Amino acid sequence: MKNSFRFHIFFVLFVLAGHFSFAQGQVIDSLKRVIAASKIDTAKANSFNKLANEFREIDPDSVLFYAKTALALSQKNRYAFGEASALMNFGNANIILSDYPKALQYFSQAQAKFEKLLSDSDLPQLKNGLARAYASSGVVFSEENNYPRALEHYFKALKLYQETNQKQSISKLYNNIGIVYKSQKNLQKALEYLLKALKQQEQNGEQTIAVTLTNIGAIYFERQNDLKAFEYYGKAEKAFEKTENIRGFALLQNYLGDYYMKNNANEKAISYYNESQRLYAEMDNKFGVSLVLYSLGELYSREKKYPEALRSVQKSLDLAKEIGTLDQIKESEKMLSDIYSHLGNEKEAFLHFRSYVKIKDSLENDENTQKFIRAEMNFEYEKKEALLHEKNKRQQQFSLFLIIGGLMALVLIFVLYNRMQIKRRLTLQKEVAEYEQKALHLQMNPHFVFNCLGSISSFIVQNGTDSAIKYLSKFSKLMRLTLEYSKGSLIPIDKEIEGLQNYLELEQLRFNKKFEFQITSSPEIEDDMALPPLLIQPFVENAILHGMVPKEGDGNISVRFDLENEKLICTITDDGIGFNQSKILKENSVKAHQSMALEITKKRLEMMQAETAQSAHVSIEEILENGKSSGTKVVISLPIQYTSDTKIRI
Repeated sequence: MKNSFRFHIFFVLFVLAGHFSFAQGQVIDSLKRVIAASKIDTAKANSFNKLANEFREIDPDSVLFYAKTALALSQKNRYAFGEASALMNFGNANIILSDYPKALQYFSQAQAKFEKLLSDSDLPQLKNGLARAYASSGVVFSEENNYPRALEHYFKALKLYQETNQKQSISKLYNNIGIVYKSQKNLQKALEYLLKALKQQEQNGEQTIAVTLTNIGAIYFERQNDLKAFEYYGKAEKAFEKTENIRGFALLQNYLGDYYMKNNANEKAISYYNESQRLYAEMDNKFGVSLVLYSLGELYSREKKYPEALRSVQKSLDLAKEIGTLDQIKESEKMLSDIYSHLGNEKEAFLHFRSYVKIKDSLENDENTQKFIRAEMNFEYEKKEALLHEKNKRQQQFSLFLIIGGLMALVLIFVLYNRMQIKRRLTLQKEVAEYEQKALHLQMNPHFVFNCLGSISSFIVQNGTDSAIKYLSKFSKLMRLTLEYSKGSLIPIDKEIEGLQNYLELEQLRFNKKFEFQITSSPEIEDDMALPPLLIQPFVENAILHGMVPKEGDGNISVRFDLENEKLICTITDDGIGFNQSKILKENSVKAHQSMALEITKKRLEMMQAETAQSAHVSIEEILENGKSSGTKVVISLPIQYTSDTKIRI
């Protein structure tokens, strides 16, 4: 199962978690007595909000009931702080219920009210309230995989908490920031923030330390350090004995199930999974139940108990679809396909595999596409946020019968301004993406440049002045072409061929005519057809360094450009030692450097595919003759593009 899926549930733990103890029942009874004795509505509203907060991890229905009472009292008395606090409780309850859009809506309303209050007063409790709104919104963005937006809100909250010296809240945010970094595959950064949270919790004597210990254990589990993971899980289990954090304890039970399943202690794993599922079901936490059901299905599948596995994973998929968790839907569809294959039901296996591929493709867009998707999501979110701000302004500043005309004008102006700002931001993001692409063009392998300069130096030392001048002339021409065409996003094919010709001649001189080469182009290729600059060079370089150089005797490299099925096809063929043999040599050697050229090229192909809405891909295959390797063939398929924007294709 994908680790990103398993760890997704981390994100809600510490924004919601507060101080838990065995005296929680006494606190609830005390608040009820205060409410009964109080005669001031605003004081009652505060107590109802505190009462709702006490139930936040054990009974979301009670949270909603008490928050609704607090909101009614606050609205009746125009008590904005009470309204904002009630909205926070509504949002927290909806996170537990896995209704993230509704939760974000409540947090946005609370944020607007706290910001309005802070414009009139700088009280610490208002800063803390706004910080809670930011942090809770960060939780929702984390659950929705919008990690840049989550970090933005977490760091805003952290700044406010640092201003008011809220040490416990700071430690919680350290934890959440660490978990976001984990989701971005930055495990070192994640562990750094989690250990900062742990250190501060130990200094403060916080009981929420149990959740941080769980998260640290999970990071070590992710890094395949099972002993360290089990050590922290054990510490967490002892720490949970002093708390009533049911949700955190349910998560720990699930992780212990993962640990024992990995170590083939399946009976223990099932016991922990069942306990985790029971706890999540008590809280009506559908995401948690779905997660555990998937894990059980995975375990049953390993034991070849396919009917039991099928029931568990199907329930997991149904819950995932109900709450709209795409990662979980993807993994469940894949496992169902595998299970049906084992059961011999190829029709169902195919249907589920097709669903898996569809969701997988939608989740694996390149970084540029994700930026634009997030920008669109942010546009909708901020538009709703702006409308909520405007609604609050109307309620506070104008009377219902006097403002209709003026309000319409204000709304129109605000929406137009907001659209202009969003358009400006999207334009800037697009420009940034373009500059990133241009930066990729300039990332030539410095190892090649140093080798060229070294060869020139050797020619001069050996009194090969003519060879050095010839080599230097070709080298300077190649550099001039590279710098000239790296300024644009496309280069004419003939210029790309000229650059490859220079590059191959340089390498031919450097390796003492170790290989011959040919570059050919189909007559069907038009003069203004183009491709991204320096796209082919990394594959030619691989053919030389990993195909020709290790080969005994001389070799040959062929580069050909063709048009096939409305695609530009570039084929690089060599008769070197072959892909598999080259891979073995690399694994057994000590690398002097690690080239990023191929990785950059793959990213450029992904960007091209996103921009043109046409497929762009590369395939590498071994050439076999009589069962033996006789070289490597690389085929790069690109959408047809032109240097002129006015070119009309029929």
